[in-house]
Amino acid sequence: MKKMLASCILGLGLLGMGNLSLAQAPAASVAAPAATAAVPASDVGAAAAAAPAAAEAPALVPNKGDTAWMLTATLLVILMVLPGLALFYGGLVRSKNMLSVLMQVMVTFSLVMVLWFIYGYSLAFTEGGPFIGGLDRLFMRGIWDNAAGTFANAATFSKGVVIPEVVFAAFQATFAGITCTLIVGAFAERIKFSAVMLFMVLWFSFSYLPIAHMVWFWMGPDAYTSKEVADAVTARAGQIWQWGALDFAGGTVVHINAAVAGLVGAFMVGKRIGYGREAMAPHSLTLTMVGASLLWVGWFGFNAGSALEANGFSALAFINTLVATSAAVLAWCIGEALMRGKASMLGAASGAVAGLVAITPAAGNVGIGGALVIGFVGGFACLWGVNGLKRLLGADDSLDVFGVHGIGGIVGALLTGVFNAPGLGGPGYVADWVSATAVSAADYSIAAQVWVQAKAVLLTIVWSGVVSFVAYKIVDLTVGLRVTEEDEREGLDITSHGETAYNR
Repeated sequence: MKKMLASCILGLGLLGMGNLSLAQAPAASVAAPAATAAVPASDVGAAAAAAPAAAEAPALVPNKGDTAWMLTATLLVILMVLPGLALFYGGLVRSKNMLSVLMQVMVTFSLVMVLWFIYGYSLAFTEGGPFIGGLDRLFMRGIWDNAAGTFANAATFSKGVVIPEVVFAAFQATFAGITCTLIVGAFAERIKFSAVMLFMVLWFSFSYLPIAHMVWFWMGPDAYTSKEVADAVTARAGQIWQWGALDFAGGTVVHINAAVAGLVGAFMVGKRIGYGREAMAPHSLTLTMVGASLLWVGWFGFNAGSALEANGFSALAFINTLVATSAAVLAWCIGEALMRGKASMLGAASGAVAGLVAITPAAGNVGIGGALVIGFVGGFACLWGVNGLKRLLGADDSLDVFGVHGIGGIVGALLTGVFNAPGLGGPGYVADWVSATAVSAADYSIAAQVWVQAKAVLLTIVWSGVVSFVAYKIVDLTVGLRVTEEDEREGLDITSHGETAYNR
């Protein structure tokens, strides 16, 4: 843990240096003042914040096709969690802990849904400061526009195009839910159920919500009415958005954020009894394959839905999700065959998740060729993450949350800065929201954009690491983190929940 804290301190120092260099950058560069900062193209980027209803023109009416697509995408993300992630994780643990993992995933998701609609949405997606939002939507008040007799509108990435804010809030709720449930895999098979619940409340409130606000909150394209107001409008966005970082569907907000929390938890909860000495093989690779397949299907809603519209960029994200994941499966299988002489079903399923993670920040921000490269690189990188890196860290990350979601998220975030370049087949970003003008290939600087991406990654790692450490400490001092040795040996299904997954 001393090494982790030292790394966090070093990261904060580097981040401060990065801010200094940003302030001194020439106006023509991507790291220029906010009015020309690198932000996603008008139809792309991560699921951005809904502008307050008052900022929307009364004449704007949501398109029924966009609304229907976003509701479908929301349903697909729920499918990723229940049953997708639950079965994927459940098959990977020993049979005596199967139900405990299913329970932690389902109840965590339900808990976050309740918190989201009480205060989470408001703190993430309303105006406040650069690091956290306000309370304008506390208990979802104002979501119904009494004056207009209809629901308030939320901004998309196109001028004059909106969706109902209630739909946007529901879509973003599922992102919060899956992010928190991802963490469960890192400390599976030895943590108290009460500890999981308390940790999730703390981490969701102080890590997920601020990171989501920093990356995704902005005032929407219609707020950029003239060059005179552009700087002021951008200054009201989240901090990482102001930097110009590209995160289409959650490389930083979801995967790196959750992976760091999982890694800290693996260290602080401690290793499973017998880890490294006893066999801890997955009890059902069949269920793991089914879960991975459901994750892949649901991920089309996760990525393509982040366009917020049914348009060409949602189609690009859809295709990139398909090809990058396929490339990562092949990469993982090739890597395993070279290392061990055989490719495994577990490896293929893990490769699929690795590809899905890696393409998440890039889904609508890169061309198809770039997606293929990201998939292949992500597959090989995550294979190293769950083997070489895991041994170097020495943590019992039970289901390789950091090795897949952390490494895959970092690789995807950095390579987004490379393959977003118009010269490499990417769509670029909007350099001027007033005229919705995209950056030209000649003006795009890969090095500058990769640096912006790296800053976003670094801030996410440090923020989540510090919040997670404090949250685990609070949990340990109150309800305790770990079950007793006797309970762990018997299995959490019986000792924590009084039931078993399989009655023989």
